[in-house]
Amino acid sequence: MANLGGWRGDTLARLRALIKQADPDVVEEWKWDNPVWSHGGIICTGEAYKATVKTTFPKGASLPDPKGIFNSSLTGGTRRAIDFREGEPIDEEGFIALIQAALAANLAK
Repeated sequence: MANLGGWRGDTLARLRALIKQADPDVVEEWKWDNPVWSHGGIICTGEAYKATVKTTFPKGASLPDPKGIFNSSLTGGTRRAIDFREGEPIDEEGFIALIQAALAANLAK
């Protein structure tokens, strides 16, 4: 993440901190050249693109999203994602709730 620099690196670092806040026992690994956070299964992945930083939740379609922060991959059968753009605020409360919902789904299996 540090190699990215700029707003994308800062955004991924902030998301990482929020994920660790939501689940102190989360495991971070690097797969497919991206961070992958898991606990009882994959919670989400992080990807950096030119115009966005994306977090993808492989089981996102089954997660409650009362704040409506999923804004990408909305037609996928199982996954959902959030695209973060430069200068846009992060709905930290909504993001933490999604992390906790994904964790609960993983641990319920």
